[in-house]
Amino acid sequence: MKDTILNIGFDDTDSPKGMCTTYLAYKLVNSLKQDNVKFLDYPRLIRFNPNIPWKTRGNGAVSLKIETKNPDKVKSKVIKFVTKFSDLKNGANPGIVFYENSFIPQEFTELSKKALWSLISRRQIKKFISKYNLQSFHIGNGQGLVGALGAIGYRFDDHTFELLSYRKQSQFGKKRNIVPSSVKQMQEKTYPKTFNSFDTKKKKIIFAPHGPDPVFFGIRGEDADLLLDASKMIQTKEKPVGHLIFKSNQGTGDHLQNELDIDSIKPYSSGVIVGVVSGEPKIEQGGHIKFVISKNGSQLTCFVYKPTGITNYAAQLIKGDQIRVGGGIRRSSPKHGRVLNVEFFEVLKLQKKAILTNPTCSKCNKKMKSKGRNQGFECIRCGRKAAKKVTQVLPRKIKNQLYIPQTSAHRHLTRPQQRINVTNKKTKFTESSAWIANYN
Repeated sequence: MKDTILNIGFDDTDSPKGMCTTYLAYKLVNSLKQDNVKFLDYPRLIRFNPNIPWKTRGNGAVSLKIETKNPDKVKSKVIKFVTKFSDLKNGANPGIVFYENSFIPQEFTELSKKALWSLISRRQIKKFISKYNLQSFHIGNGQGLVGALGAIGYRFDDHTFELLSYRKQSQFGKKRNIVPSSVKQMQEKTYPKTFNSFDTKKKKIIFAPHGPDPVFFGIRGEDADLLLDASKMIQTKEKPVGHLIFKSNQGTGDHLQNELDIDSIKPYSSGVIVGVVSGEPKIEQGGHIKFVISKNGSQLTCFVYKPTGITNYAAQLIKGDQIRVGGGIRRSSPKHGRVLNVEFFEVLKLQKKAILTNPTCSKCNKKMKSKGRNQGFECIRCGRKAAKKVTQVLPRKIKNQLYIPQTSAHRHLTRPQQRINVTNKKTKFTESSAWIANYN
């Protein structure tokens, strides 16, 4: 029988109450390896637009690229596993897409890129599937088909890896017992090759979820082999069942590559805008900062939320500052119109902050006193006089630089400080390496 290269994408198998699409991938990959299926690359974990309102957690989809002599048998197994391990009773709407080819068409990639920053409808995806005569399967409303197709079409310009460790089923829903100091030490030893495992400011673990899903913890970094070493440094009071390493777009800022147009902006879209601050920032209830930017005569309200840790910097902006701001568009409400929820801002050009003040005596170096309305100013020490107030330029408390949220406020796609201007294109995949393991 002839070998067939098969791309498999699946998504929306979890719910806020349990399960995880990556855990399904872990179970499926284990089973496929027993069938002597050849894997051509790491499993791919692709995070799409984080502003989609019906997403579960990180809005991630998974794709696999394999070589098999019996694609029909593999497809049947995938459907069986997705049906078995999806949290259907709590609202999961799983979707699967199959594509038999080693080459991914440009149209697939363009659709995948669009899914990073905009809202793709189920109708669009079903039309695309029909156009290319793709084999697919879904349960429920078919929402999972969007991520399934997007994960197949995604093309990496930059990538990271994540080692996801999984729990025994008997531990689902129970508290995760991980020694914080071991996570801190691991991060220090592997920096800058791993990221977002421990928040040093808040002194807490941030690489483990809190919900009832099967993930124990996830270590993100630049190199798959290093993640294996890093995982061995983690001390726990619970023995996980195994791990799977994914190639991912996490930490790449992928969703903020699109340039937004203020005049045609749509709810739930993500992207960046370069504009000018058109008024003084205001402190909202809860310590959030609101300011308005303008571009070509149009204006957009921006919100910087307190948990990001960058509200103090946003509050220092003044009218005339040119900034580049990135984030997601919140749907209009009776209280607020279109709002950009800020994920980062970059100061491009600072306006001079100047005030009118009483003149300083050149002899005594003291501020002169006003003699009365329109009567000028006089030094009370030596009697020197001046006719009017002078302009004083004040130092600014922010600089021409990038401001990103503190670690604990990062989204899956947020590019951390250590990855600024870093692009990872190097991938070496070998089936013999321990990218998947069972600890039993």
